[in-house]
Amino acid sequence: MSPVYQIAIDGPAASGKSTTARGVAQALGIRYLDTGAMYRAFMLRLLEAGADYGREEGVAPWLEQHGISLDWDEEGTQRVYLSGEDVSGKIRENRISTTMGPVCAMPSVRETMVRLQRRIGSEGSCVIDGRDIGTVVFPDALFKFFLVASSRERARRRQLELEERGQAADLEQLVRELEERDRRDRERSAGPLRQAEDARLLDTGGLTIRQQIQAIVDVVRERLRAEET
Repeated sequence: MSPVYQIAIDGPAASGKSTTARGVAQALGIRYLDTGAMYRAFMLRLLEAGADYGREEGVAPWLEQHGISLDWDEEGTQRVYLSGEDVSGKIRENRISTTMGPVCAMPSVRETMVRLQRRIGSEGSCVIDGRDIGTVVFPDALFKFFLVASSRERARRRQLELEERGQAADLEQLVRELEERDRRDRERSAGPLRQAEDARLLDTGGLTIRQQIQAIVDVVRERLRAEET
């Protein structure tokens, strides 16, 4: 029987976590769990409900009825649902990216999401990306990586993603938004953004996506082979 293990990939926004995690999962034949998508889905729930998301008291009523569920298609692509509606595309809108930071930092929101992530992530081997996967969600994960890149490089990537979806975005504004997001993520009291002591640092600034994926896959396969002998 194959061992069940988690690969935790952490890092700041737009550092290449999600794309890399999907590629690693595909290469290893395991599931990809995009935890950021779960937070995005909850932020979408709040926006569509007209909730007072500036206060934890205004968010709390929606935690018990968040309606978030995940599924994977035959190709292993994760789909995100809100009360049965596929919102995988809607949660990537820039309005979600620019408003979700404070909500993600709320202890009650993180507690709910972490509980959901642990349950799903323990059901089988998977790759999980986020900001506190290796430090909070799965501190005992067999594999941990921390991805970084400059704020301008990350803003350029985010701009390309938005343009591919037909959404115009100013590069300088994206740089400012990402740097502010980084500051909030590092300073939040619940699950702050930081590299786990036993995580491998991977600077993605000078790497292609294929190189990023291969660097992680090589480490995982080597460790798994060693444990089999």
